[in-house]
Amino acid sequence: MKAIAAKHHSGVTHLSIVKCDDNSGAKTLKVIAQMGFKGTKKRRPTIGVGDVFKASVIKGKPAMRKKIVKCVLIRQKHEYRRRTGDRVKFDENAAVLITDKNEPVGSEIKGAVAKEIAERFPRISTIAKNVI
Repeated sequence: MKAIAAKHHSGVTHLSIVKCDDNSGAKTLKVIAQMGFKGTKKRRPTIGVGDVFKASVIKGKPAMRKKIVKCVLIRQKHEYRRRTGDRVKFDENAAVLITDKNEPVGSEIKGAVAKEIAERFPRISTIAKNVI
């Protein structure tokens, strides 16, 4: 995976509720763990734009509920700074379900996607409506 070209402050922590923004059947997700997190005792993992994490489906289709899925965060409420000096923040936290090969599960994404996602996950940016 390519490195993120922004100094992002993580806006989502362990057990946060995140909106699922694709048409995979899940509506609401609860963050369980960050992929690749190595921390110390009592330190909670924090997730920013472009980070991959595991989540549990809270609301959605009955076949999807209570399943553990792999996701990537595409929007975050907390403001972060790009290398150009621009500061970016969105109205809500949103994620997209992905497979083990980092391909999106759904066939369309409803909202906007951060530019950092387009660099790191090109397949997600192709099905997104717009990239900011």
